[in-house]
Amino acid sequence: MTNSLDPDFQRDLLRIFRMPSVQTMVSRKSSVTNAFVSAIIPVIPPSPAEIQEAINILGLDQKDLRCAYCGDKSSEWDHLRPLVLQRRPTGYVSEIANLVPSCGKCNQSKGNKHWRTWMTSSAKWSPSGRGIPDLQQRIERLEKFEHWRRPTQVDFEGILGHEEWEAYWQTCEDLIQRMSECQRVADQIKSKIGDAIAHPGSKS
Repeated sequence: MTNSLDPDFQRDLLRIFRMPSVQTMVSRKSSVTNAFVSAIIPVIPPSPAEIQEAINILGLDQKDLRCAYCGDKSSEWDHLRPLVLQRRPTGYVSEIANLVPSCGKCNQSKGNKHWRTWMTSSAKWSPSGRGIPDLQQRIERLEKFEHWRRPTQVDFEGILGHEEWEAYWQTCEDLIQRMSECQRVADQIKSKIGDAIAHPGSKS
């Protein structure tokens, strides 16, 4: 049937189609590392007064909470300063001094980049890339928020000692190595299944 379609129409169809990205166990390396970091990050719940003060500094309305980065409807709170850099904890924790309302697009786009560098970049879904009109005003509010109070920063290795700290991360590396081994087995299985689909009835 495809051959009967107009060539330009075929190109349009291929242009709009996107096969879902394939997630491998190896591609989950950063997710595993982030999970090991998140598992040990302290959480300090804020008081209602602290939440109100944070929202006021950011110029937001608690009855219609918006993303501090772009102004879209807020769906979550994002860590202004990243918890992970170069696959290790930065020392920052989950607390009101390090959390701002965010939308999913901004949170996903920002990742662990510095908030100001990301906001003014052309990264996908960044406020600058999306042409947010009051960008400079939002940056100024976030700067004010950043200096509002001194954030907690934990010296994990100093608390635990070098040996216990390195043992924890060796556990992470061992898991990633095991996942790589599992991926090699999965690749072999996938190849056999693909051959069976391409050549039904044949035996390997």
